[in-house]
Amino acid sequence: MNTRRLLATTLRSASAVTLAAGGYIHAQLYVDEYRFIRVIGSLFLLQASASFALAALLLMGTPPLLLRAAAAGVTLGALAGFTASRTVGVFGFTEHGLQPTPQAVLSLLTETGTLLLLAIWQMTVTSQHRAPRSPGRTLSRVRVTTRTPPS
Repeated sequence: MNTRRLLATTLRSASAVTLAAGGYIHAQLYVDEYRFIRVIGSLFLLQASASFALAALLLMGTPPLLLRAAAAGVTLGALAGFTASRTVGVFGFTEHGLQPTPQAVLSLLTETGTLLLLAIWQMTVTSQHRAPRSPGRTLSRVRVTTRTPPS
């Protein structure tokens, strides 16, 4: 296995692990506390489900750009919800500081880690496509004409 393939496999696996960890934290919060909060509980369950599903898809093989973008979108959504719940509120629900402890901090760490890993992974994929190719034979177009022999 070459270095680029090993790097891509490592980044894919690490992204899936951090995405699943963030999903686990949200699932745990849903079961322990948030399932009783109108709308918010459902959003926590949706975020956990989407995270687990995307993590499983990431582990299945090298995904297309759309799957990486979906994973980044779920993660950004979780971070946006976290921020909104501590500033303007979400559906009338507000939190203060880094509560609940330690899930808030762990969630921030896993989601930030997921975004960083996905960004690095995307940069390596993009750089692989732009990698200079070794000069080889250049094929020139040859025009072939056929002549019909006189009858």
